[in-house]
Amino acid sequence: MDYGDNGRSRSPPLETVPYRLYLGDMRFSPALLDEIRARLPISDVAGRRVTWDRRKSQPAKGDYWACCPFHSEKTPSFHVDDRRGRYKCFGCGASGDMFKFVTETEGLSFPEVVERLAGEAGVPLPAPDPKAAEREEKRASLFDVMELATGFFEARLQERDGAAARGYLAGRGIGPDLQARFRLGYAPNDRSALKTFLAGKGVSREQLIETGLVVHGDDIPVPFDRFRDRVIFPITDLKGRVIAFGGRAMSADIPAKYLNSPETPLFHKSFVLYNGAGARSAAFNGQTVVAVEGYIDVIAMVAAGYEAAVAPLGTALTGDQMTLLWRMSDEPVLCFDGDAAGMRAAARAVDTALPMLAPGKSLRFAMLPEGQDPDDVVRAGGRPAIEDILEHARPLADMLWRREAEAGIFDTPERRAALEARLNDIVRQIRDDAVRRHYAQAIRERLQATFGSDRPGEFRRGRGRNRRRFAAVPIAASTSLLNSPAVSRNFHVAISAREAVLLGAIINHPRLIAHHIEEIAELEFGSRELDRLRAAIVEIAADRHDIDAAAFRAAIVGQGFEELLGRIDGRIAACRDWHATAEADDADAEQAWRQSLALHNRTRVLHKELRAAELSYANDPSDENWANLLDIRSELAKTEGTEALVEGFGERSGRPARTF
Repeated sequence: MDYGDNGRSRSPPLETVPYRLYLGDMRFSPALLDEIRARLPISDVAGRRVTWDRRKSQPAKGDYWACCPFHSEKTPSFHVDDRRGRYKCFGCGASGDMFKFVTETEGLSFPEVVERLAGEAGVPLPAPDPKAAEREEKRASLFDVMELATGFFEARLQERDGAAARGYLAGRGIGPDLQARFRLGYAPNDRSALKTFLAGKGVSREQLIETGLVVHGDDIPVPFDRFRDRVIFPITDLKGRVIAFGGRAMSADIPAKYLNSPETPLFHKSFVLYNGAGARSAAFNGQTVVAVEGYIDVIAMVAAGYEAAVAPLGTALTGDQMTLLWRMSDEPVLCFDGDAAGMRAAARAVDTALPMLAPGKSLRFAMLPEGQDPDDVVRAGGRPAIEDILEHARPLADMLWRREAEAGIFDTPERRAALEARLNDIVRQIRDDAVRRHYAQAIRERLQATFGSDRPGEFRRGRGRNRRRFAAVPIAASTSLLNSPAVSRNFHVAISAREAVLLGAIINHPRLIAHHIEEIAELEFGSRELDRLRAAIVEIAADRHDIDAAAFRAAIVGQGFEELLGRIDGRIAACRDWHATAEADDADAEQAWRQSLALHNRTRVLHKELRAAELSYANDPSDENWANLLDIRSELAKTEGTEALVEGFGERSGRPARTF
């Protein structure tokens, strides 16, 4: 028995004591205890016995201080860390986790404590099983198997047959340092390479099957390696132990581009986030928690300095994954593509999160340029480009409003009343009374600000033409989040390089507008703010045919586009697109603008065709649909991030003759 400085007997930390001494029938496995810890913050448990010091505590970081419940003191020295699930008193030395805290403060037995906290966390308890101890020992051995497999994949990446995989990673900006940091590997194109290696290390057939490393079944006489000819991304638990793998196919002919391990005794996909362990540590040090789509995006974010980046494993965020995010940060940022698919993903996240909202716990949403993911943004503009996107992340309430307000036309009292009823129904899903009340108030305020009356469905009382101001005005997208003056401030979608060139070139060379007025009028952009700028450009040019560049910029600034213009100039400078600046010759600027326009329009068409092809293949995975999908992907790869080659481009602007 360990004794503190005050001579008081204390139990050793829970994790140093064999679980069988506590558990009897072993039905409370470490995996079960980890799940309770993941769902129930230790601050909630300890907060029933202590009063947190408001000046010293930092709830946003999961960092709490109070006077110790185990000895008498006047200055808070009892510390609780939500991210690590631990408490420690720096006065008497008492420490442990939530189970030990309740055991020592309430005198309950360990099984009683587990049963109580499991009920509070909503974790079902397994029935007593005399074979549980044996199963837990087997589970522990599976971690060793996964570690051996990780080492095998790491070694093969650096060998001769991993050259193509290394080339792929290098092409995505993932060099040796990042490869080592994330323990990336390569699974050779061999049905038994890993199986043979592990068998030589004494790994049994049963262990290979339980870890999901081989494909097996009644119709498969000889199990074979699950991962073949794939770049391997090890997936860890919050303790940093490898529990699963994700594999990215090297061949374009493989239908499943990404493949994850199946559900195993170690791996339950809905409870895991890629880079969860690293992100939790970074979040504790104050970094912004950002959830992106995939492995490459996480690595790109970490390379850009955002180490608290995570990703779900090929599916939409689950409620349990959101709980993990909230354990790291009160308001994590979800980063989505700015296209229709990204908006659908954001809408699903809103629906999942709404019932779970609690005081101080919410989400923010950052929307990327259409057709780009975080990896594209980082490679094109580096950390500043990501910073700009994250700085303009919007609250969950804004995303809810945007989704519903853009759903239809609200030009009659009945339609506005229907919008109000739908929003009220959605708000009722929020379980927390205080949060639900504030959301209801926010919805009322936004309806009033948008429709200009105390309640939708009514007209503002007044005189003259203001009395029936909405009588004949159709309200569709114009009443959305992006256009509502009450809620649109500071909402910006990041600008792609090509969009910046298309707008910057005609702003810096306004004489081009008259020659291309029809093309400019038909341009489609990834955000409404760019569409509004395009409309303003056309309007100014129509009124002042001979305006020079300086006056043109002044007129644009005068219409409230100064901040947007600054972002466009910054994007052009970051990408070194000199042909869109005022220094370029008009002829060079026009030639580059025409090329960018053609590629921009072609890319948008291809993205639409790609979404349709993906849907067709999902509904009918035929060879014909798969071939069509591959063709579109190939065409898109040729178009994205490239410009047409034109001999002698730049000579008129005083630049060395070269191909564009």
